[in-house]
Amino acid sequence: MKFHVDDLESALTLRHYFLGACNSPPLTRVRGLVHDEVIETHYVFCDALAQQQMKIRKFTHAIAVLLSSVASLFAHGGDSKAEPAKTKFSKKSEKPGEDRLFDVSSIAFTPGQLAGDRPEPGQRYPWKKDIVTTIFWIGEKPGGNNPVPNRTSSWDKGWTKNYGGIDEPDPAHRSNYMPVSFTPRQNPFYCALPYNDKAREGHRPEAPRVVPWFKDAYQGPAVSTCKDRWIAIRKGNRVAYAQWEDAGPFRTDHWQYVFGNDRPKPNLNKGAGLDVSPAVRDFLGLKPTDVTDWRFVEFNEVPRGPWSTHGENNTFVINDRQKGKTLVERLGTIAR
Repeated sequence: MKFHVDDLESALTLRHYFLGACNSPPLTRVRGLVHDEVIETHYVFCDALAQQQMKIRKFTHAIAVLLSSVASLFAHGGDSKAEPAKTKFSKKSEKPGEDRLFDVSSIAFTPGQLAGDRPEPGQRYPWKKDIVTTIFWIGEKPGGNNPVPNRTSSWDKGWTKNYGGIDEPDPAHRSNYMPVSFTPRQNPFYCALPYNDKAREGHRPEAPRVVPWFKDAYQGPAVSTCKDRWIAIRKGNRVAYAQWEDAGPFRTDHWQYVFGNDRPKPNLNKGAGLDVSPAVRDFLGLKPTDVTDWRFVEFNEVPRGPWSTHGENNTFVINDRQKGKTLVERLGTIAR
């Protein structure tokens, strides 16, 4: 349709009229002529216009979702290519007189690197890897970086006496993983970890929660659930087994490392997290300060070896004696 109007104001009035006519029958085209200028206004069905706008909004939303998904895909792809942190070892020590093939002071660990470790098939407890390991012995006097004498342990006030004497560390005075001057009355394969489950009275409040075997091993408030527990210690392709007999080095409260995923805390012995006896040292061929892997083991995982032959506290010896006693009792019954 075509309308002729005399001035621009009339044309605009006419335009506003048609713009407000959304409920009126549809107009396909309106043209207003003002002098020599033409004002054209195009209209479509109001409901058709609304539907078209809705389609545009849906299309815009779909594009936004698609772009978001693509961005997320690229973000995940970037993460998957990130290289894991590496543990670095120095190839050369700058300290004269020390073993230049290995320098534990140069070891760099990534915090939380054990978080991904899982027990191997058939094993309940995972390996704690690359742990700085030092040598200690029953009866050791304080000196150097060892401020505490080892006459007693966290769980045995008469440790040296009950062992039978000082566990002489000098290889010249040892044979078959034992001192030559006496036969130990306790297992010469022993170790220390920086946690003590005992308090002055009873057990530490966190012990029932953090010690995995606490409930099964509990024998009352006066008895440690950690003492005599077996651990495996690995160096290269050799594995020794030892019983946990003391708390240390340096700390007695670091359950987050002993039972969790923390690394050992810094200390005077280059962050040592494990002390082992001269017998363990000799079996594994360790230096005074070295690096090993270790993990807790159930007794049924421990094979027989030099760690299974001596000691009143040795599970092998205790079980063998019980079996021998049972056998004698059976033979006595048959003889009657």
